[in-house]
Amino acid sequence: MNATEKISNLDNLKNRLESGRMLGARNLINNLLPSELARLIESLPLKERAIIWEMIELKNKGDVVVEVADEVRDGLIEGMEANELISAIEGMALDDLADLVADLPETLTQEVIRSLDHQDRERLTQVLAFDEDSAGGLMNIDIITVRPDVTVEVVLTYLRNQKTIPTGTDSIFVVNRNNVYKGALLLSSLVTEDPGKPVSEIMSKKIMPILAKTPSDKVVREFENRDLLSAPVIDDDEKLLGRITIDDVVDVIRDEAEHSLMSAAGLDEEDDMFSPATKSAKRRAIWLGVNLATAFLAASVVDIFQTTLDKIVLLAVLMPIVPSMGGVAGTQSLTIMTRAIALGHLDKTNTKGIFRKEVLVGILNGILWAMVVGSLTYLWFSEWLLGLVIAGAMTINLIMAALAGFGIPLMLKRLNIDPALAGGVILTTITDVVGYISFLGLGAIFLL
Repeated sequence: MNATEKISNLDNLKNRLESGRMLGARNLINNLLPSELARLIESLPLKERAIIWEMIELKNKGDVVVEVADEVRDGLIEGMEANELISAIEGMALDDLADLVADLPETLTQEVIRSLDHQDRERLTQVLAFDEDSAGGLMNIDIITVRPDVTVEVVLTYLRNQKTIPTGTDSIFVVNRNNVYKGALLLSSLVTEDPGKPVSEIMSKKIMPILAKTPSDKVVREFENRDLLSAPVIDDDEKLLGRITIDDVVDVIRDEAEHSLMSAAGLDEEDDMFSPATKSAKRRAIWLGVNLATAFLAASVVDIFQTTLDKIVLLAVLMPIVPSMGGVAGTQSLTIMTRAIALGHLDKTNTKGIFRKEVLVGILNGILWAMVVGSLTYLWFSEWLLGLVIAGAMTINLIMAALAGFGIPLMLKRLNIDPALAGGVILTTITDVVGYISFLGLGAIFLL
């Protein structure tokens, strides 16, 4: 079945759901990929989701459960019996199984572990020992290893005798008798080299291993920089533990993108968009409360200058302009810095250069838009002094916005707080407060 047919099947299934025509839907459902089924389930209200879930064959449910968001997964698992879940995960890759087990209730976790054979149980325990956002948590320990002193012919004979080889295998890892990683034997080299050559002569030493404790974001950069399809994972003693494949890295990239998008609004990327309204309202209320607190802080600043506003009503008309421009300018700097931190582009050697650049951008934009806004204010109200006041406030706030956009992500990183989650709220507070103080303060000084 080609990609076009798969898309057609998915669209056909959605049309059937919308029209209530479920005849033949079961076949369509079980012809879809697990990732397609996961996206479909996430897009359905709870009632339709339950119908589709019942139609999915048990052998496919395990792969689908791994693909869906955490909250959706919890809902699906709640409706499954323990024996049903154990049957569903039979034959599942250990790295996927580790992801699933980590989210299961303790009692259910123990049942799943007891259902595994001794070897798989030890392997699963090994994966679970690492943080899920590390190379060790991402790795799959289903690998093929050979010794450097055997010949190509011996390796080929060994592979032919295997019923299957691990999915996504593009290389075989070379280890010594102590399981210390020595290099990688590419499959392309294996089939083109002289069968009599020893592995040590044709293996690649350029495929560098990744330490198990390496954070997942650094793993992504390693794959990007080295154009890897897979990479060996080792411990501190250079002993081979497993491998990371490109599909695992793609999952990390997708998760990071979703996290950045949702965090900007104070939301969790794993939330179910069809969860009960009360549950979603409770979660969102937290950040609405934080925003309200910052809004009252800004309002209190305005209240300080109430006398000024009473005497010069024109200030109230123009007042929203300064904090608004500061907020936009600050967000630009904040986004640049947050991205630099996420991609690992920021270090001690370039921080000062970025700081100078962002400050200079703030000064240049401050002067430019101060002139524009000051001129427009004069043309509008025929008050040149009012134009100078808003121009000065604009310059001050845009420079402060650049400083805040640069400094906030660095501060939050040092505090182990995600800049994408809290940076926007702090920035808005600063630009609002500084904008009001500078505009109303200058107005009080020069216009009264």
